[in-house]
Amino acid sequence: MDRFPDTARPILERRYLKKDASGKPAESAAQMIERVAAHVAAADAGFGAGRTAVAKTKERFFKAMANLWFLPNSPTLMNAGRRLGQLAACFVLPIEDSMQSIFDTLRNTALIHKSGGGTGFSFSRIRPAGDTVSSTAGISSGPLSFIEVYDVATETVKQGGTRRGANMAVLRVDHPDIEAFITAKNDTGRLNNFNLSVALTDRFLAALKNDTGFELVNPRTGKSVRSVAARRLFDLMVQSAWATGEPGIIFIDRVNAANPTPSLGQIEATNPCGEQPLLPFESCTLASVNLAAMVTNRGFSFSRLKSCVRTVVHFLDNMIEVNRYPLPEIEAKTRLTRKIGVGVMGFADMLIKLNIAYDSPEALKWADRIMAFIGKEGRLASAELGRRRGNFPAFRDSRLAAPDCRYMRNATITTIAPTGTISLLAGVSSGIEPLFAVVHQRRMLDDTTVEHVHPLFVQKLRKARVYSRKLMDQVARKGNLQEITGIPESIRRLFRTAHEISPLWHVKIQAAFQKHTDNAVSKTVNFPAGATIEEVGRAFLAAADQGCKGITIYRDGSRGSQVIRPAGKRPESIRVAPRPRPERTFGMTERIKTGCGKLYVTINSDSQGICEVFAQMGKTGGCASSQIEAAGRLISLALRSGVKPEAIVKQLTGIRCPSPSWQNGTMVLSCPDAMARVLKRAADTGDIPVETAEGICPECSSPLVHEEGCLICKRCGYSKCN
Repeated sequence: MDRFPDTARPILERRYLKKDASGKPAESAAQMIERVAAHVAAADAGFGAGRTAVAKTKERFFKAMANLWFLPNSPTLMNAGRRLGQLAACFVLPIEDSMQSIFDTLRNTALIHKSGGGTGFSFSRIRPAGDTVSSTAGISSGPLSFIEVYDVATETVKQGGTRRGANMAVLRVDHPDIEAFITAKNDTGRLNNFNLSVALTDRFLAALKNDTGFELVNPRTGKSVRSVAARRLFDLMVQSAWATGEPGIIFIDRVNAANPTPSLGQIEATNPCGEQPLLPFESCTLASVNLAAMVTNRGFSFSRLKSCVRTVVHFLDNMIEVNRYPLPEIEAKTRLTRKIGVGVMGFADMLIKLNIAYDSPEALKWADRIMAFIGKEGRLASAELGRRRGNFPAFRDSRLAAPDCRYMRNATITTIAPTGTISLLAGVSSGIEPLFAVVHQRRMLDDTTVEHVHPLFVQKLRKARVYSRKLMDQVARKGNLQEITGIPESIRRLFRTAHEISPLWHVKIQAAFQKHTDNAVSKTVNFPAGATIEEVGRAFLAAADQGCKGITIYRDGSRGSQVIRPAGKRPESIRVAPRPRPERTFGMTERIKTGCGKLYVTINSDSQGICEVFAQMGKTGGCASSQIEAAGRLISLALRSGVKPEAIVKQLTGIRCPSPSWQNGTMVLSCPDAMARVLKRAADTGDIPVETAEGICPECSSPLVHEEGCLICKRCGYSKCN
């Protein structure tokens, strides 16, 4: 029987289980696992296994998934053993400098999105804006214009009712249009179906270190068009990332230094979350080991981990055999290298079980030790498969071929991929991320709200004999354990959350895993809202220095709250426009007594904080009612224009009318004064259910959070990056 937690049931029913004609689940969770296990195990028959052997493989796959020791990527759970049959999540497609290539790839992208995959592209080969087009004597519109076309097409595919699409656009740092690319998403209403990453070269990093100029090169001619200060380009990247979380960075020369098959070409792009560098037309199958499930009563079980890793390598290699590919070119290129990605989830939970703080030297040692072990055992398992089934076809000309390595079934073995949805199914922390919160408010599918407290937190409190209902009420109300007395320091240390951990520790953990990972690591380096631009720059440089293949950062609440301009350009005047009011907000209403009667003040929030205030007097009308409405509209306009609540409170507090009133021992001077008091309390206490990331889930209207380089919903499992 499966061991999915109760919180996983709505996600399974909504996203993974087969449905009947009426839309109701037509299989149980255990039947889903059996469907997946049977479909993937069937590949063994193609290598000479008989019925009994195939049945044993199926049972081994079933047991490992049912025990939640590992789970494959979402398309496999959804599509294995069903009509669509497309099991891969990651694809990279080529784009050459021609209209035919650009629009052929656009068509292929739509087919991949329809099948449930995400796509990555390098637009670096496209000539820059303003360059000549000899065939028509016209002027090129540049790569950014075609990224816009791809974005609109992806949105159209989504509107057509098919599975959502996610994209990664990569542009080399030496492309002449790089500045426009870096700042493209400073307007946060733009390119919403794309993540952007700048491909940084070693030459650029050297110019940055030496504080020299850097040449931008026309990809059509191969000639330099102008020189820019490397520092200015870097500062522009840092400013944009600080403001909006984008672009991310890929250290492209480091990626290619680890490219196992350079004879097949250079890697230019990755999948949407950046963890899977791929050659054009390659795809990759992914699965993640649940590290939390590797901890037993006796401690961490390396024997269980060994068994699990070997099972996962077998499983992923079989997936390549039974997958139904969206394009014949993808099938051919994928079978040529047979890349797989064994990853992990539940790392933070594993550390808590072992009483190790996430931001500690011990955690780094465990990250290094565990990923080294997974890499070693994964390679041994792949070598054994290569001996029995044959090496991947490009092995002879690969970097892997050596006197001490005669067999290898897969060109790459390990990838730390996002686990936003499957970690919710397993009931563990995402990937290698720290805890996002100790207490989650979950709105269930019937729209009731329940508080979900991390079970390990309750377990630790009970063991320390400090658990009480009163203490739990404090935790639910405040959220931040560091502000609550009565919790032992050792427990507070264990349960520090993503925004309480130094960004440089995020980078250290990522680098520790990257050291033993063939492909790359999907992780978000979290920053508090008050982080400076300089701190973001230091994290970028730390990632470069510590061997990461890329970095994605997110400053809490930043997405959409700032619009910055390129350095050196100053507009004649700055005019601030309010952000649009979202279709759905969350809030509270407070009744307050005034000299004119009872005033009902409503405070609402959206993804960026308090966005709206309006008030209504019980029975009044006419002039008083219109003035109250006008005050609410102007306050709301100011809030959505970025004015801080405390600045508004300062202006309204103390305004007097002829009829003040008393409430709870405090004089309420007027209706504006009353509105200010309610606004101040809401801002100070944080009682409003603010969405802490980037808007609400399009499927269930819950807040989205930013983890593993992507936006995910902790309620229904929606992921913007598939």
